[in-house]
Amino acid sequence: MKALVLAGGRGTRLRPITHTSAKQLVPVANKPVLFYGLEAIRDAGITDVGIVVSDPREMLQPDRRTGQQVTVMVNSQAEIRAAVGDGSAFGLRVSYIEQEAPLGLAHAVKISRSWIDGEPFVMYLGDNLIRDGISPFVKEFMAEKPDAQILLAHVATPSDFGVAELEGDRVVRLEEKPKQPKSDLALVGVYLFDRSIFEAVDAIRPSGRGELEITDAIQHLITSGRRVRSHVIRGWWKDTGKVEDLLEANRIVLEGLKPENRGRVDGASSIEGPVQIGEGSVVERSRLRGPIVIGAGARITDAYVGPFTAIGDGVVIDHAEIEYSILLERSRVLRVPARIESSLIGKDVEIVASGQRPRAHRLMVGDSSRVEIA
Repeated sequence: MKALVLAGGRGTRLRPITHTSAKQLVPVANKPVLFYGLEAIRDAGITDVGIVVSDPREMLQPDRRTGQQVTVMVNSQAEIRAAVGDGSAFGLRVSYIEQEAPLGLAHAVKISRSWIDGEPFVMYLGDNLIRDGISPFVKEFMAEKPDAQILLAHVATPSDFGVAELEGDRVVRLEEKPKQPKSDLALVGVYLFDRSIFEAVDAIRPSGRGELEITDAIQHLITSGRRVRSHVIRGWWKDTGKVEDLLEANRIVLEGLKPENRGRVDGASSIEGPVQIGEGSVVERSRLRGPIVIGAGARITDAYVGPFTAIGDGVVIDHAEIEYSILLERSRVLRVPARIESSLIGKDVEIVASGQRPRAHRLMVGDSSRVEIA
């Protein structure tokens, strides 16, 4: 069995972070979301992985110094290749499959036909997190041998997802983002297929948004009399395409954190709960209330860092308070008088205080930005 991991897409719901970085590499608990998926695939006993990546694209972005719009090249493909390499660090053999544009999940399947080479495969969306992994679903699929198997989860807002109708564990109908959903069972970003899926992706036409929808391809299998079974997952699952879901995934992963200190904490600081401190990081006159993960080379001075916060390598927090947030590498939070919470702060960001004292701040800040809080 092989695995097809989708790591294209433009990550519009995580802008401006994804103006300069692939959404699949945004970290949860200081580890890129994509890595969790690769580890789950390896733990399911699959070693051959094809990663579908997008071509570089041009984007308009404000220049930090002048404020004027300038054209920049965003190459998330190169970033993903650099992060994953040949897969050996994960115990995998990784190939890369280029998709010229985000033309839909079924299009990603279609262009991967020669690499799949007739084998059954699992398709995993690279920005999804499933805490308990995919091993049970792979075993079920190999034992039951349906034409396709989909993972489903009960959700509060099914109209935001592809929705399934079931008879027992058999799928009888799928609909993409219906206005009036027939159930609350949403498609999780993991699918298992045999070779019949290629007949289906060849038979469907682009949807109204110009994409080949995987829901249409699976529906074609159903209408053609193929067996499509389901599995409703009971553990937690997150599509991390939105800030609130990314922060929630960060919270859930950090709940299982084990304390470890490879840095230096002075006697005037206090640590409560599980906290991981990376190599070379320094904590002075500060209160850390876990669970918190702190990367390497960070510096926290005269600060409070609250629960469910992930601090990247080289971050500086000085005379500030922050909790329930994710701070990417080399960001700096300096002399901010009110607590920052529920925030996603990109790489090389600097947040500094001005003269006034607002009570709270909720931020989503892109890479290479500067925010002056009034």
